[in-house]
Amino acid sequence: MAIFCVAIDCYIFRVLRSRCRSVGPSKFQLCSSIVLYGVLGVAVCLPYRSGDDEMLRTIMWLLFTVFSVFAAKFLFVVFDLLASLPKLFHRRRLSGLSVAGGIISVVAFLAMWWGALVNRYRIQIREVEIPVENLPDSFDGMRIVQFSDLHTGTYGADTAFVSQLVDRINSLNGDVIVFTGDIVNRHSQELIPHLSPLSRLDATHGVYSIMGNHDYGDYSSWPSDEAKAADVAKLEEMERSIGWKLLLNESEYIYADGDSIAIIGVENIGDPPFKVYGSLKDSYENLSDPTVKILLTHNPAHWTQEIAGSGDKKVDLTLSGHTHAMQIEVAGVSPACFRYDTWGGLYNDEEEKHPLYVNIGVGTVGMPMRLGAVPEITVLTLRKKQ
Repeated sequence: MAIFCVAIDCYIFRVLRSRCRSVGPSKFQLCSSIVLYGVLGVAVCLPYRSGDDEMLRTIMWLLFTVFSVFAAKFLFVVFDLLASLPKLFHRRRLSGLSVAGGIISVVAFLAMWWGALVNRYRIQIREVEIPVENLPDSFDGMRIVQFSDLHTGTYGADTAFVSQLVDRINSLNGDVIVFTGDIVNRHSQELIPHLSPLSRLDATHGVYSIMGNHDYGDYSSWPSDEAKAADVAKLEEMERSIGWKLLLNESEYIYADGDSIAIIGVENIGDPPFKVYGSLKDSYENLSDPTVKILLTHNPAHWTQEIAGSGDKKVDLTLSGHTHAMQIEVAGVSPACFRYDTWGGLYNDEEEKHPLYVNIGVGTVGMPMRLGAVPEITVLTLRKKQ
């Protein structure tokens, strides 16, 4: 990757030297590249796993700065090379294409920073109706409000966005609120500043939550396995302390007018390299019984592996998060599609009996940017299937 970046900079330097009358642009390219490589070196050398939360946020912003510049440079180089193709056939270079590449690269750079400074705070509400066979009359029209992947450590002690998020969720008047994992980045301390606003979440049948891959301390260094386990236990206790019903490979029933449905919550199950902590079998004893079941599972790969196409397992709706749509979505397309077939929105299997909804999350991890893939709150309304 480093060689690739150096090659891009060398190409741009050569272009500026050959096409600009002044040496100023090429000197600026050289000096700014040296500074950028210095920033990259600092970011790479800083301790990611053992550093504190402020260190992690510093690394995140430094890497994003480098990425935004090199992404823009890469776009320019691609267009400029295309513009130079006619020279292979002894024709004039398409200078207009080079100009277009320069404009597009600047727009891309600005779009990434707009995604970091503005778009990642623009909450979007998505409403979806879910037809359910044999849904009890008492639950016809039930509103489930889902949010996911909060990653509170990214916000530090600034609770403004989380407080705004809570207000938006409460304004939707959900019958039940569910959170589908990744409440922190690395450890329980990140959640402390946000306990107060999150405790304000309110729904008729309560708030249910599960653990995501980031909630087990696997992205931090620990002096011992016991210390890691103690931190996970502390995180679990924090979620319960604010009135959430944390489901750890277990289930609970929601009752209304003598009818009931089950909320099943598994611990993290997914594809490699993510560790498996959950067990659907332990979470609900008899999945073939007639009870309507809502499954909360963080990684949608679990649905693909164990739920989709399993006619014997009566799971009427699965709710997941995890993908973030890779925090990039343009015209309904996300690079997440290369990793997950089910990366965002509503899906079903061939039997059309096991719908899955993947919420693209509200927080950020890695890059502090959401380009198109804005923070999502989903309202899922259950309807009796006719």
